[in-house]
Amino acid sequence: MTVSVVTLADRPDLFDSMWSMPDSWPEFMLQDSLSSFYYRPDVVTRVADHVVIALDGDEVVGKGYALPLRLDPDALPADGWDAAIRLGVTQSFAGVAPTVLCALEIAVRPDRQGDGLSSLLLGAFRRCAARAGLPEVVVPVRPTGPIDPEVPMSEYASRVRDDGLPVDPWLRVHVRAGGRIAGVAPRSMVIAGTLDEWRRWTGLPFDRSGPIEVPGALAPVLCDVVRGTAVYVEANVWVRHRAAAAG
Repeated sequence: MTVSVVTLADRPDLFDSMWSMPDSWPEFMLQDSLSSFYYRPDVVTRVADHVVIALDGDEVVGKGYALPLRLDPDALPADGWDAAIRLGVTQSFAGVAPTVLCALEIAVRPDRQGDGLSSLLLGAFRRCAARAGLPEVVVPVRPTGPIDPEVPMSEYASRVRDDGLPVDPWLRVHVRAGGRIAGVAPRSMVIAGTLDEWRRWTGLPFDRSGPIEVPGALAPVLCDVVRGTAVYVEANVWVRHRAAAAG
């Protein structure tokens, strides 16, 4: 069947199917303390014009979440994903006029990854921005790697293949779609927890202090056995897209 993309505003009846769609995020990635400010039904439905859903027939096979927010175009925040949620939600309830659309997540059902659905959803965000009268979409992109944890994100994001496109597959999708790499958000997502929580999230022992490599993480998790805590700080890459052209 042909895949179509709709917004949650177009199809509010898809909320439950969208919300429960399987994805491939590792468990620890779901523990960012700021995520609960956005990933809740009252907020998501409030910005339903900017929530996109990929359908194959009647099946939800992909989804994307975004927030309109006001940003200084010359100073994208260092705390990228976390800042977008904090600013976007608080500004929305305060009635602050947005200047950009910030894409927070694009997720594709695991059995449909590699089918080009991410590009379709990215294009849908550009159309959402245009309909809202916003000039661009900004994205704190989480590279898909593989990434050497010893390599700074700024260096990794600048690496290109012989054809001039980024070595990172997800950054490559963005650049092919017309996106422009605009810098690095060095503390885009911060996840802190007790050692028991990290053991539960990862299945790892967390029994020694120092950097711990965790599957699915872009950087080591810093473990402090004496204090019983561990912290993960993830860098993302800011990418800017022009809103879709009219018509």
